Amino acid sequence: MRIMELLTDDQRPPGEAAGGPGGRLSPAARARVLLAAAVGPLVTGYAAVATVLALVTLTAAHAVFSGTSVLLAAGPGWLAAHQVPLGIGGHPLGVLPLLPTLGAVALAARTAFGAAQRLGCRSPREALPVLATITGAHAGFGLLVALCAQGSPVTVDPLLAFAVPGLLAAAASGVGITWYRGLPDVVAERLDPLALRGVRAGALSLAVLVACGAAVFTVATALSWSTVSDMYEPAFGNSFGMLLLSVLYLPNAVTAALSFVTGPGFSIGSLTVGMFGYRGGAVPGLPLLGGLPGHHAGWWPALLVLPAATGALAGWSLRKIDPDPAQRLRTVAVAGAVVALGCVVLGTLSGGRLGDGPFDPVSVPVGVASIVAFCWIVIPGSLVAFFAGEHEPQAAPPEALEDNQAFEDADEVDAEEASEAVEEIEAEADAELGLEEPAEAAPEPDDAVTGGTETCGDVEPDEADR
Repeated sequence: MRIMELLTDDQRPPGEAAGGPGGRLSPAARARVLLAAAVGPLVTGYAAVATVLALVTLTAAHAVFSGTSVLLAAGPGWLAAHQVPLGIGGHPLGVLPLLPTLGAVALAARTAFGAAQRLGCRSPREALPVLATITGAHAGFGLLVALCAQGSPVTVDPLLAFAVPGLLAAAASGVGITWYRGLPDVVAERLDPLALRGVRAGALSLAVLVACGAAVFTVATALSWSTVSDMYEPAFGNSFGMLLLSVLYLPNAVTAALSFVTGPGFSIGSLTVGMFGYRGGAVPGLPLLGGLPGHHAGWWPALLVLPAATGALAGWSLRKIDPDPAQRLRTVAVAGAVVALGCVVLGTLSGGRLGDGPFDPVSVPVGVASIVAFCWIVIPGSLVAFFAGEHEPQAAPPEALEDNQAFEDADEVDAEEASEAVEEIEAEADAELGLEEPAEAAPEPDDAVTGGTETCGDVEPDEADR
């Protein structure tokens, strides 16, 4: 608890840490923060797995509780929570619960956020030690658990035990650091704002599809409640264990329901459940699977309205982002790509090997499911975004603009020629009528003007009339 308090209780702004206001942390203080970031998620996750195993052992009908056995078993359980395939008694176990994985990812992200805040990281570069510390700690601990499990009934591939937890921790730490500092400037400057809108719309659409899968799973389980209740055993311990197992695998079941709603479906061993096809087979006696249908129903294709409505919702949310329809369609395509990638990740983590018997393997057709999900977003989303949004006037092609400019230049030349012709005609008419202005004469002296006036005054009337 003290380790987590170091990460969560300090609410001072970045840069204000052990060094005082406006100061930087000392090397010793930085080392303590990084150590807490490395050890905190490991201790918390390991303790959570050990607690669950202890509860199952204590409530089981014929189990003998042993603290040492619980602590030893918590190591492989920690690896299973980080999606590392296990071998139990020579039988593969690759279908691992998603709920603990989501918890481990959230814990690593929150730890990275708190460590970056305490260190006062002003840039992603300064947060790299946090990322490297958390990633290295998870990878090293996974390798240690795998090496300690050698020779026991539970076997683990050391390479996978090293790589998979490290990869999950790196992704989670990157999310936590980005959550604290935002996107790096180099990345943010190169990202298209419309592409970012498409990513947000895709994340929203993926969440809506997951909600649709959860709703279908809930309704199917409720309608088959009598079958579900019959799967619980009278003993409390066994019933509690089955309930706990169903809760841990609940995200896996929701992912399978999502694949069913979009069309491709899922399979458990020989059992195949799809929107347009069904093949029966044996299933494990787990209450989580009590809502599985026993035959195909003709009304199932009506559920396709759910992914179609999700795509239309994505298009409606993007209808006003740009007046150019082509830009809106491009953004819808980005949203569809995000949904397809999310389906690949969820489908890959939800399936895997389940022993080597009639229930093996459990799988979601990841390739087909991702393509179909992309189409469910892009096709109705593009139609809605195109017709519900604005339409800017279509710009004339460059050739048309050049032609228009030529016509304008020709009109200007014609107007100048016409103006010059009119001026020439007016000048000729003035010349014929004698209205042409005389040339400017040289000014005469003042006395000449005066003398002329006096002479005119002496002229007799008869001469003046002539």
